[in-house]
Amino acid sequence: MAAKNSAAWTQLQQHAKAFGTTHLRDLFAKDAQRFERFSLQHDGILLDFSKQRINAEILAALHALWHAAEVPALAARMRAGELINHTEGRAVMHTALRQSGNAPVNVGGKNLIPDVHRVLQQMEKFCADIHGGAWRGATGEPIRQIVNIGIGGSDLGPKMAARALAAHHNKNIRVDFVSNVDAADLAGVLETCAPANTLFIIASKTFTTQETMQNAASARAWLVAALGEAAVAKHFVAVSTNLKAIAEFGINPENSFEFWDWVGGRFSVWSAIGLALALAIGMENFRQFLAGAETMDQHFFAAPVEHNLPATLALLEVWNTNFLGAQTRALLPYSQSLELLPRFLQQLEMESNGKRIDRDGNPLQYASAPIVWGEAGTNGQHAFYQLIHQGGRLVPCEFITFITPDFDLPEHHAKLLSHCFAQSEALMIGRLDHGVSSAPTGDIPSLAAYKTFLGNQPSTTLLLDRLNPFSLGQLIALYEHKVFTLGALWNVNSFDQFGVELGKQLANRLLPMLEGRTPIEGVDSSTAGLIAASRR
Repeated sequence: MAAKNSAAWTQLQQHAKAFGTTHLRDLFAKDAQRFERFSLQHDGILLDFSKQRINAEILAALHALWHAAEVPALAARMRAGELINHTEGRAVMHTALRQSGNAPVNVGGKNLIPDVHRVLQQMEKFCADIHGGAWRGATGEPIRQIVNIGIGGSDLGPKMAARALAAHHNKNIRVDFVSNVDAADLAGVLETCAPANTLFIIASKTFTTQETMQNAASARAWLVAALGEAAVAKHFVAVSTNLKAIAEFGINPENSFEFWDWVGGRFSVWSAIGLALALAIGMENFRQFLAGAETMDQHFFAAPVEHNLPATLALLEVWNTNFLGAQTRALLPYSQSLELLPRFLQQLEMESNGKRIDRDGNPLQYASAPIVWGEAGTNGQHAFYQLIHQGGRLVPCEFITFITPDFDLPEHHAKLLSHCFAQSEALMIGRLDHGVSSAPTGDIPSLAAYKTFLGNQPSTTLLLDRLNPFSLGQLIALYEHKVFTLGALWNVNSFDQFGVELGKQLANRLLPMLEGRTPIEGVDSSTAGLIAASRR
């Protein structure tokens, strides 16, 4: 059942009207237990949503919406291997990638778990060979630098996680990531590399992605110029399923790592796409990363909605987006190590749920995914917080931080936490004009209006014990299940991305015109003018 057609949706519309201009400041003043009523804890994660613009009746209606949308039933279908990605005829089984036990997970009559564990064992041996020096380059030198060449889900997930877990890196290995077909991306990395001790991972399921294969070809030419053709086999491995193309490139098919069409790119960091991450942090830590995600899977599938962290985040998103009219959400990690998390969640959330057609092929009559944006604190405070505080727009905010720092320098972490907690308080409470000086300054009759903050900006805070492989796995899986839940609530397919394809198709059509191999024809006047100007 579509949640939009439920009694709970109608109730929430009525609550939104009745709630009106009720201020968070007043809600806290009236209820000394508000934090206890509107927060959840699970396995080292505290989710404080007491600064959201809700009350008990609204929360109950949101819980009813979850049941009306039959989210648990869709989740069960996903776990059972049904083809819930109906537009592409695929199962959605990224949770199988982090299953530690041998319980069968079947898709199309085949148990996926043996293949998952086989690839993990292959990754483990490869990491041991690189770290221990058994795998050496063409000149006999050990590998000291890894360059992952991919794009989209084959880049951003492992890159974000590798940056987040910098405190856990193997000190003898440097890992870099190249994704953009702009030569500046690859050239900048190659300047730091020595051919004799550099290994390239080409991450492309089909081994045909234009940006990835151009970067791979350029990296290959760079290596061959220094070490010769025979060196390719010792300095390139692949994460792909196209064994023919891999062999033609010069990579031994035995040095390819498989992943499968039931893994969406933006959900693939748990697979061999995470090979660069495993090389950075070691396979033991990578398995902890998987274990953290697995515990979040178990929580999401088993916990009732009243205690379910991903469900709560999703329901708050629906409340803010569909009933309060928010168009964006600011993602504000107070952790420099999580500086790439906003970019990662942009892909995970907006590529998944940025849809205008529902699962039945009908246009949506309501908004789906809000625009996700953000920056690590405290840097964001000196960039865009002014707009959130006084810009007059509703901007729900999500703060993420840790009790214990991953890099511990005296006097730093308490200051970081003080800023994080202060910002959520300031966004909630604001500042009234009676607390501001009204003394005239020059031609300005009063500063009161300029120094008044309306407050009432909703926010959620996720407070975790510490940032490590286990908790990062929990955090990413938390957002994956949030995305799934939102797809169920909005009745959209979260697992296709046809909007990504059109630009690729048009680029392939324009490339011969840009290179002067075909006439400039069959395009609009703007595109024709731009091509002509670039050719000049």
